[in-house]
Amino acid sequence: MSNGVYAMQPDAQRAHLLDQLNDEPWDIIVIGGGITGAGILLEASRRGLRALLLEQRDFAWGTSSRSSKLVHGGLRYLKEGKFGLTRDSVRERQNLMHEAAGLVDPQSFAFADYKGRKPGRWMFQLGLTIYDWMAGQRGQRHYFPANEFLMLAPNIGRADLQGGLCYVDAKTDDARLVLRVLQEARSLGGVAINYLAAQQLLRVDDKADGAVNGVQLKDVVSGQTHAVHAKVVINATGAWADKLRQQQGAAPKLRPLRGSHLVLPAWRLPIAQAISLMHPEDGRPVFAFPWEGATLVGTTDIDHSGDLRVDATITPAEMRYLLVALAFQFPQLHLTQDDVLATYAGVRPVIDTGKADPSKEGRDHAVWMEQGLLTITGGKLTTFRLIALDALKHLAHLWPDLADPPQAGATVLERSAALPAHRALHTQHRQRLQGRYGVLAAEVVAAAIDDSELDTIPGTHTLWVELRWAARHEAVVHMQDLLLRRTRLGLLLHGGGVEHLPRMRAICQPALGWTDARWESEQAAYLALWQQHYSPTPTADSSMRSESTHA
Repeated sequence: MSNGVYAMQPDAQRAHLLDQLNDEPWDIIVIGGGITGAGILLEASRRGLRALLLEQRDFAWGTSSRSSKLVHGGLRYLKEGKFGLTRDSVRERQNLMHEAAGLVDPQSFAFADYKGRKPGRWMFQLGLTIYDWMAGQRGQRHYFPANEFLMLAPNIGRADLQGGLCYVDAKTDDARLVLRVLQEARSLGGVAINYLAAQQLLRVDDKADGAVNGVQLKDVVSGQTHAVHAKVVINATGAWADKLRQQQGAAPKLRPLRGSHLVLPAWRLPIAQAISLMHPEDGRPVFAFPWEGATLVGTTDIDHSGDLRVDATITPAEMRYLLVALAFQFPQLHLTQDDVLATYAGVRPVIDTGKADPSKEGRDHAVWMEQGLLTITGGKLTTFRLIALDALKHLAHLWPDLADPPQAGATVLERSAALPAHRALHTQHRQRLQGRYGVLAAEVVAAAIDDSELDTIPGTHTLWVELRWAARHEAVVHMQDLLLRRTRLGLLLHGGGVEHLPRMRAICQPALGWTDARWESEQAAYLALWQQHYSPTPTADSSMRSESTHA
């Protein structure tokens, strides 16, 4: 970590970063701590720019911890004729699997071919051939007759099954990907601070029509305010981007779309392959795949008109929609809402073109320069590096002599030496730590007070020591940061992990420096948040409770 800041207690770490706000001659201020903002911070820091990232909630609080966890080229974009977007996505997927193995990993997908169902074997095979060609792969076998396909996906429905197709994409822990990118940006001098809200854009000579040259900030923790200035301010707040743009008098351009997901125990929906299907009601793609020791099911795609300041929540209609898909594809498992461990919903930043069907809106990113405020939004998780480079390209006139760093053109994350063998760690655990923590992986292992902290938490792939590391070094301000983003235990464990809270407390409370009263307050707030927005049966006043149909 940069400047030794993260050797301090968490509160002291944050105070040290806040002290830098007014002392630094910033080149770039990035507003938004999701994957887009993190990518911009990294690419700017690689080029030697003094860059500051601000996030009003927690890093990855929004879309970047609530995505479908897939790093993919987007097969459906081929059908729409978006070959450029698919090509770029496939190449970035390959780079990430190479540079962040253990964090971005291959995931095989199986698609059952039933008599009379779309898209049909031959059309799908053609798409997969193009997909492989874009990834530099040749001669892959995709189609399997029914008897072989059932060995790959034994729990699927068998009526009218003719066979099935298989292909490979990738999956990730989206929040950890954001944290890994921020980690590398910090190592290059970038500064990132969470719970620091941009209240007001500042302008040259304080004129209403002056160009933006800074931001008035409010520390959400202390209530203190700060004014910071820079050559350029970048609005990378995703689905929230219109809020800042409207300070410029700009008309809204975004259409927030919600995608909701279910998390089930792996024993209840046991799959080795990801299973992809077309929903029987509207033909939209739905998937189920193994993720972090559980099974993830998604996703919906509907307009979200709720308060963007509140955690998005699955609705009863979306729950029913996803359970219908599971019953359709896995009829013999008899899955119900009682089998669901947790739910989550995210809001996607999609450019509004007025299409009646939300799923038909494009997923390309867009860049707008408005009175000195550069807004970049939309796009895909997979192509975050290309989105960051596009943002910097629009600012090239400010630094005409700035050259790309050596070999940065195709580098997403820097590869580091393999983590040495350890008596208490399996090979897959070492690779997992390597992907998530890069050059710091050995320090994470060394932080364990004994070998028991190198065990996995039951029902997950998470090691106990990851809690200790996050509490001590990863800017945790609230318990939800620790259990919903630094780790994903709130999604993977029954009741949000309530039965493990005593051991979590023993590990994390001293590292965080919290009093007993603070821990108990944070625990109560976390469990209330989990029940309202992440449980299989959210409370009646959750956001968007009024929606009753799937668009």
